[in-house]
Amino acid sequence: MATIIQAMPTLTDLPPPPPERRGWPWTEATPPASPLMTDGRPWLRITVVTPSYQQDQYLEEAIRSVLLQGYPNLEYIVMDGGSRDGSVEIIRRYAPWLSYWQSQPDGGQSAALADGFALATGEILAWINSDDRLQPGALQRVGRFFAERPWLAFASGDVNFIDANGQIISRIFALPPNATLTALLGVHRWPQQGCFWRRHVYEQVGGVDRSLRFCMDRDLFIRLSAAGPARRLPGPPLGDFRLHEEAKTATWQTVWQREHALLQRRYRQPLTTHQYAGLRVLWWIWQKHASLRNRLHRAYGFEF
Repeated sequence: MATIIQAMPTLTDLPPPPPERRGWPWTEATPPASPLMTDGRPWLRITVVTPSYQQDQYLEEAIRSVLLQGYPNLEYIVMDGGSRDGSVEIIRRYAPWLSYWQSQPDGGQSAALADGFALATGEILAWINSDDRLQPGALQRVGRFFAERPWLAFASGDVNFIDANGQIISRIFALPPNATLTALLGVHRWPQQGCFWRRHVYEQVGGVDRSLRFCMDRDLFIRLSAAGPARRLPGPPLGDFRLHEEAKTATWQTVWQREHALLQRRYRQPLTTHQYAGLRVLWWIWQKHASLRNRLHRAYGFEF
């Protein structure tokens, strides 16, 4: 069900929130950006895809957190897997501000993402799961960051952990993307809710692997960051990663273990004991960047 959305919705445009809901993104919104950037150029189009299935408890919050970004050139696609809870009713309420949505059986989250990105026309792509959310002003920061760096392929920023009620638990201090360390060691700190990339690079590397059910983000980000320049996007968190009992992170441990091993076989080169030990030391050093930012933020409120 496709529509062409040009205007930036405001709080008064969207359906009223439930009476008990307050704060972002219920009663607060990002101030809308000017139609053009400060240098007179148009904003890059950003396409956000939300895959969803049986998440009516959180879906509306995710949708509002994208629509209320005050971003002048947003394409928002919601791919529902045929939910039988209240998800479709929620999507229909927000349909006038969606670029495309559907609700029908699909092949799971990876297939929904692949199909959604196949429809995308934005230069910059990202996804926000139906139980997560963007932080205020995230897309404006992303749009400026990529516009100032036309050579950039992939960027990752900080993300909050939040609980089922949306309260912040802690912060993930993202590391500068390093495809080599992640591919060889299977470790990373580029939380998906803070990752954005160029559509032409996504198409170049083959997109989301539909066969993966849990580690599709790590697999995609390895290929994206290896295909072109990748940077950490500085500043406050870009998104929120919700921890709750029904989340895949909490319930899919066996799937994660199997796919983690698969990606190790896919990307890992034969390493001697000394090479592996050296890479572990390098990873330990690499993490010091995030540890330093964490300490400076806690002590002085520094953001960089």
